[in-house]
Amino acid sequence: MFLFPTPSIHQTLRCFVTHGTMSHPNPDQLPAKAKPWSAFLSQAFVHKVDLILPDEVLQLVKEKILNDMGRAPSYQRVFMTLGQVLEGDFFTQYIKIGNIMMLSEGKIDLDNVFSIKDGQLTMYLDQESYERVGLVGKPQSVKGSRGLYSTWIVEYDLRSPSALHGRKGFDRLVYACKNALSQPTFWLFCNLSHTPSPDPIAKHPSTRYTSNPGVVQTMTKIPELRVPSATLADKSRQDFDEYATDVYEWLSLVRLESPRVKRDDNIDPYLSTYTVPGGPSNGDEAQLCKISWQGFIPPRWVATTLANLIKTLPPKAWFSFSATPITCDSIRCGGDCTILRPPSSPGEYVLWEIKEHNERVRRLAI
Repeated sequence: MFLFPTPSIHQTLRCFVTHGTMSHPNPDQLPAKAKPWSAFLSQAFVHKVDLILPDEVLQLVKEKILNDMGRAPSYQRVFMTLGQVLEGDFFTQYIKIGNIMMLSEGKIDLDNVFSIKDGQLTMYLDQESYERVGLVGKPQSVKGSRGLYSTWIVEYDLRSPSALHGRKGFDRLVYACKNALSQPTFWLFCNLSHTPSPDPIAKHPSTRYTSNPGVVQTMTKIPELRVPSATLADKSRQDFDEYATDVYEWLSLVRLESPRVKRDDNIDPYLSTYTVPGGPSNGDEAQLCKISWQGFIPPRWVATTLANLIKTLPPKAWFSFSATPITCDSIRCGGDCTILRPPSSPGEYVLWEIKEHNERVRRLAI
């Protein structure tokens, strides 16, 4: 008798760790299929970016990256219907000619949610809306008690040569947007190419936001961040797993600004048993800086910023760079990615990727 796990779209996440080396990057020509760049570029909609580095290199990062206001990612919050996205100059200038990414508000399994990235329209529809639009899709969730799926996915390539008004397939999509999906909603909008003149988005109510970086400095206990040489020589997986777990946990606490890693932390061990790896006598203390960007951030900006950091910082300086996507489990935007360049290790990196590991259960559910 075979025991299969209960089908579910909410699968257990697993952390995959990669240790490797990389060449000096060119921010204008990043290798999209090579790690660590592929991990960050595979994310769809990034919500937050965190940079952790020693205080002594903060001024250098400010001069080269933070003080350049043109580097800060910007986006807009616009109120419009899906049908308005597919008509007029907005469709021609932004989707056919330009390059944008958009995400509508709502929560999958409760609302109809739409996203556009690289010209690909993805619609997450409830059962009733899916039956009304009359378009072909595939189920995303498992069957309910009545044998019905709660969420369906409909995808359409808006850059296809057949995606033109007057073509049968595209006209069916436009008809569905006007009759079944006509409710206006708020969208997050990010333009990844030049802005056309006149700007088609000016016809719709919108608010512009800029993801200005926030800087937090704190005196922190620091563990040994370099990969143990004995671990690399012996190729001991157990020792490397222990190192990767300890360092990732510490980096996560620094990102959360947890008092457990601060120098003056004196919490009762009964309430928290966490200690910085290495113990109180072995851990160093230093002033750390956490620089954060938050908003609707394109993955290309994340990868380019990482490349600029590697070019800007001294080769022996260590840093950690993390990117967290929006609702990664529901919209499949890729998982959380964190990269560490250990101290005195130019070209070397450790990469943590949070991924969904049980793809077989997803296929069984469908």
